Amino acid sequence: MYNDLAIFSGRAHPALAEAIAARLGRTLGKVDVFEFSNENIFVQFQENIRQRDVFLVQPFVSPVNTSIMELLIMIDAARRASAGRITAVIPYYAYGRSDKKDQPRVPITARLIANMLETAGADRVLTLNLHAGQIQGFFNIPLDELNALYPVSAYFRTKNLENYTVVATDVGGEKRARDLAVRLDLPLAIIDKRRIGNAEVTEAMHVIGDVDGRNCLILDDEISTAGTIVSAVNALRQNGARDIIVSCYHPVFAGPAVERLRALNLHEIVVTDSVPLGPEKRLPNMTIIPVAPQFGDAIGRIHSGQSVGALFQ
Repeated sequence: MYNDLAIFSGRAHPALAEAIAARLGRTLGKVDVFEFSNENIFVQFQENIRQRDVFLVQPFVSPVNTSIMELLIMIDAARRASAGRITAVIPYYAYGRSDKKDQPRVPITARLIANMLETAGADRVLTLNLHAGQIQGFFNIPLDELNALYPVSAYFRTKNLENYTVVATDVGGEKRARDLAVRLDLPLAIIDKRRIGNAEVTEAMHVIGDVDGRNCLILDDEISTAGTIVSAVNALRQNGARDIIVSCYHPVFAGPAVERLRALNLHEIVVTDSVPLGPEKRLPNMTIIPVAPQFGDAIGRIHSGQSVGALFQ
């Protein structure tokens, strides 16, 4: 066992880090993080972390590359300060879509980031809903992946959804949507989608399943520019769908996403707070489900040597 645990936050999402610490009955550790005028990042822990069990909370959010570099520097600083164990807590793992070579002469950036985290000195990683399960295999250190399916499905069970069908935005998201459909005892439909080039443009081709006269609950792992959601909603309405709820685990909401969602006239938008959502990204019909309880409980179990998997049973 390691000595007393310590939770620190980078600048990406301090509100989530504070909620995680509060879940454990603790306060955030003191760390100084800032950029010099030349954009070089400086990190200094303001308390002793020698032989402590250190958890560094930092989702990879805008500015994404700065968030990644900041976490790498925090890990290096903790290692050089003789931390007993360093866990990178990454609620949102960016570059997750770059998990394979699906075009000639392209990188596998998700693997590159895994290599960088290990090289910096991380001993383990705690994250939430990776874009693809195989990203777990990119790490040679322990990785625990939490699942927002549990709090999200618990919320929907309180809604007593009637005449609803759960919809996957593409074939790749079928398992995620099926898991929700099983937990809610609802039928499943799938959007047959194709992505056009690298310009974040998608086209919904067909709806596999019956949605005529039914309400629909769309589930995606993340919403970036909302292009996929727009295509899916349009396809469902063309096939006779009625009220539509959109849900996702990581509400990145980049570029025109918020305005696109606003224009869709959705019944409800349900997301988690794995990434920060400023007032400009919140809509009147949006429900935000906290993930701090999951992360707090997982950190407590990791520190005490208990099973994290037991959280899902």
